[in-house]
Amino acid sequence: MSDGHEHTGHEHVPSRQRRRFPGISSRTYEHPADRSALVALRKLSGFDTVFKALSGLLPERSLRLLFLSDSVRVSDQQFSHLNVMLRDACYILDLEKVPPMYVNQDPQPNAMCIGLDEPIIVVTTGLVELLDEEEMRAVIGHEVGHALSGHSVYRTILLFLTSLAVRVAWIPLGNLAIMAIVTGLREWFRKSELSADRAGLLVGQDLQASMRGLMKIAGGNHLHEMNVDAFLAQAEEYEAGGDLRDSVLKILNVLPRSHPFTTVRAAELKKWAESRDYQRIMDGHYPRRDEDKDTSVRDSWRESANHYTNHVKSSKDPLMKLVTDLAGGAGDLGDRVRRGFGGFTNPGQQPPRGPETPGSSGSPGDDQPPRDDS
Repeated sequence: MSDGHEHTGHEHVPSRQRRRFPGISSRTYEHPADRSALVALRKLSGFDTVFKALSGLLPERSLRLLFLSDSVRVSDQQFSHLNVMLRDACYILDLEKVPPMYVNQDPQPNAMCIGLDEPIIVVTTGLVELLDEEEMRAVIGHEVGHALSGHSVYRTILLFLTSLAVRVAWIPLGNLAIMAIVTGLREWFRKSELSADRAGLLVGQDLQASMRGLMKIAGGNHLHEMNVDAFLAQAEEYEAGGDLRDSVLKILNVLPRSHPFTTVRAAELKKWAESRDYQRIMDGHYPRRDEDKDTSVRDSWRESANHYTNHVKSSKDPLMKLVTDLAGGAGDLGDRVRRGFGGFTNPGQQPPRGPETPGSSGSPGDDQPPRDDS
């Protein structure tokens, strides 16, 4: 443990020193898209007041009472090894107030950080039983990262709006309006998960443990059957494989999700761990919390825009390549689109020809589109 205290529980995992980050700002590890949204929200006058006013409409108190009455609160007396990890994570990220954490009976591996006034962390028994100590340390660091960034507020709002969308589904256009907001919040929340993965790495300071945890969440407790390199190769295949149809399907698949796909998270975290930014943080060079008030919204949005621009340019996804070609004025754009969606017709079929001009030698029916026998 980083503060030199002896671990309790799981003694088979040797204790080791971990670097601490006094006064660290959450901007240090936040994904550019996540950071720009948070900086803008923090700058809004009266933003906190509005959300506190909403707290009367949200089931936060009910959730707190539910976990208190029907889950196990982590402490020195209960799940003491998790309590040590929680305190250690807060010590490393310099989070002064340790949020309460509960273990909830649920075979589905999951964890979350919710709450408007004060964040609470919940982990399921499925997750506790699935992960070893170092993997669990990264997960708890992930949730403490959510707390430090203030993500718990927006996660609570997202849960509320998702529930509300179901209740007003019968109202014309009402559900569409709310789901539009939910879709936007989910896009932001997926980026916030990448931020929290980075926080988990800063707490655990063990990339292999973070990778193992993500693999277990994807494939269960069968590490002897899995391989990190092969798992990351799946992310590469997912990113670059297929045609334009697959690009559209990827978008449709991810829209209803609050988390990015697991292989994508692993690839993103490995890329960040190998970056100069991560090394600078580990060397003690990072933004401080007392500088947050001086952060420029414009600079944050510019950084986010630059990130997305670079992502599109470097992406191997067929749709992103098409966007890049379009921006560059590709002359054969029409052919590229036809080839990209070529799988919608039978393999080997010729594309439909335009109508024959009078007097042409085309055979009858040449101006008809090909028949799809599939």
